[in-house]
Amino acid sequence: MCLCQATDRHLLGLICIEPHSGKETAVSDEPCPNLASTFLRLRADAAAEPLRVDEQFYQRLIGGELGSFHNEYLVSIHAFDADWPSWEMHPNGDEIVCLLSGRVTFEMQQDDGTRSTTLCEPGDFAIVPAATWHTAKVATASQVLFITPGEGTQHRDA
Repeated sequence: MCLCQATDRHLLGLICIEPHSGKETAVSDEPCPNLASTFLRLRADAAAEPLRVDEQFYQRLIGGELGSFHNEYLVSIHAFDADWPSWEMHPNGDEIVCLLSGRVTFEMQQDDGTRSTTLCEPGDFAIVPAATWHTAKVATASQVLFITPGEGTQHRDA
């Protein structure tokens, strides 16, 4: 179990550590959240809301049960060991994709053809422009961080 630490009295998880005295105060019996199982909604007012991920998460998201995501972003981590079976497009904002591990090539369809961006090293990122159809080709098992403008997202077969 991880123990999250705090800085400047901002509580990030299980223990608050005073920056000058080093005094520790327990603040929760809960383990630290992890983006693999708890996504974040970045609200238009700059607040962050944890969203628990379960088997029905995407059904609830697509069905509107989690809201419209108007002017909001979904922060998530996904692991891939195969190419995406579909394309997606986010009409209302740019998507940021950041490689955490592995190697992935993002293909983006543009008016003048398909452009590819290969993410090779942890920390490499790409910005997928709004309204750009894109998919991923996975060279090695990968983990990717996404910051996605959720409103109006569309999918189609590859």
